[in-house]
Amino acid sequence: MPWIDGIGYLAACLTTLSFVPQALHTFRTRDVRGISLGMYSAFTLGVALWLAYGVALRAWPIVVANAVTLCLAAAILAMKLRYGRSR
Repeated sequence: MPWIDGIGYLAACLTTLSFVPQALHTFRTRDVRGISLGMYSAFTLGVALWLAYGVALRAWPIVVANAVTLCLAAAILAMKLRYGRSR
């Protein structure tokens, strides 16, 4: 693997893993009061576009990181939409 891909995978792991604690907290507590619907909507769309960009370039560090992050972000966004109105 070229060293530049190693940097990409390391960056992908760090940014994706840094997102996991928030996702786990949200899944466990269902507390979405501190989450901005506008920000999370824009963030989820941005991650989806990064994923499409990575696929188009066949840049696998970008694809892997954004595929995982998109799943987590979409799940949190869905929870915000579901539980944000009931609390």
